[in-house]
Amino acid sequence: MLDIEVVKKFLEEEFKEREIEIPGDIHREKLIETFCKYVENDYYEWLKDNFKSFFNHGNPDWDWIRKLIKKYSKDNS
Repeated sequence: MLDIEVVKKFLEEEFKEREIEIPGDIHREKLIETFCKYVENDYYEWLKDNFKSFFNHGNPDWDWIRKLIKKYSKDNS
């Protein structure tokens, strides 16, 4: 789901900025892969929570959704 190259670049920049060194017994690629899986799991839970609130726990307020669609459509024009 995540672009592993984007995550890799992000982690490299964060490690450099924070002066974090990866221990020798941790393979860089395995660390990146594990971090991606960790983020994807959290991301999926975040999506589920936002789905519930956006669609009012299965009782969507279509008028409210229409207003949001108009608002965001104007923002992108």
